[in-house]
Amino acid sequence: MTTLRIATRRSALALAQAEEIASLLSTNAFRSEIVPMSTSGDEGVSPESSPSGMKGLWVDRIVEALRSGEVDLAVHSAKDLPAEDEEGIVVGAVPERADPLDVLIGRQEKLNPGMVVGTSSIRRRAQLLAGFPGIGVAEIHGNVDTRLRKLAEGEVDGLILARAGLARLGVDPPNARTLRIDEMVPAPGQGCLAVHVREEDRSTRAVVSVLDHLPSRRALESERALVQLLGGGCDLPLGAFAATRGDRIRMVAVVATADGAKVIRNGAEATEPAAVATAVAERLRAEGAERILAELQG
Repeated sequence: MTTLRIATRRSALALAQAEEIASLLSTNAFRSEIVPMSTSGDEGVSPESSPSGMKGLWVDRIVEALRSGEVDLAVHSAKDLPAEDEEGIVVGAVPERADPLDVLIGRQEKLNPGMVVGTSSIRRRAQLLAGFPGIGVAEIHGNVDTRLRKLAEGEVDGLILARAGLARLGVDPPNARTLRIDEMVPAPGQGCLAVHVREEDRSTRAVVSVLDHLPSRRALESERALVQLLGGGCDLPLGAFAATRGDRIRMVAVVATADGAKVIRNGAEATEPAAVATAVAERLRAEGAERILAELQG
C-alpha cells in the first residue's frame, strides 16, 4: 500500500491539523506520513511580493510541492486559503467542521471599559470596537502560545482566538468565553480543514474523498464564494458563517469599517453555495459593503 505524503506548515497548530487528517486516513486503513514545510509567510516575505496576496503567503510553497509531485496532499486551515484554488489544485475533502466561533480570553473574568484586547485580525478589531464600547484594541502577533504568554505578562488585558485552534492544540485557558454569532461573525472557513490534492491525481482524490463531510463542504464553498464575489483574498473586515439544514444553506455575513463605526450585517438562505453567496453579496453591496472594502484595499 502506498504511503501518502501530507504537506503542512511547521507550526504546532498546522501539525496538529495534519495529524488529525493522518488519523482519519488511518481509521480508513490508509497509511500516511507528514511532511512539514515552510511557506513565504513563515519566512517573513511581505504580502506585496505574493501573487495571491496575504493569504497566498501561507500556502505558496506547499502548493508548489503538491503541484510538482513532491507530496500527495496538503492540509490547510481553510480560513488561510485564498478565495480561489491554484490552477490544477482542488479541495479533495473537507472533514467535519470544528467549532467555528471565536473566543474572548481575559486576564480577569470580566473585561471592563478601558481594557485592551489584542488581535492581529482587522475583522476581529472592527467587530470588537463596534460591539464592546470602551474596549481598546492592540495589534498582537505570534502563535497561540506566544499570544497567551503576552496576555499573562500583561501586555494586553484580553485576546480573541479561534475556538477550533485552541481545541486542536488541547489548550483550555481560564476566563475564556465563546462569542456568539451576533457578537463576532467568524472568518470565512474558520473551523474547517481543507485537504488539497492535484486535480489530475484520481487515486489520491478517491482516497481523501472518504474524509469529506458534505454539510461542511457546502458551508465552506458558500463562504469562499462570498469572499470571491466581494473581491477578497487579503485580510479584510469580513466575517461569514454558513450552516446547512437539510438541503438548505443559511449564511450570515458582516462587513465593517476598521474602526467599527459602520457595521453592515446581512444574510440569506438558498439550496446551493453559489446562490446563497450571491444573495448575501447583493444585500451587503446594497448597504455599501463594496465601498468599505474598496477604501481598505486602497
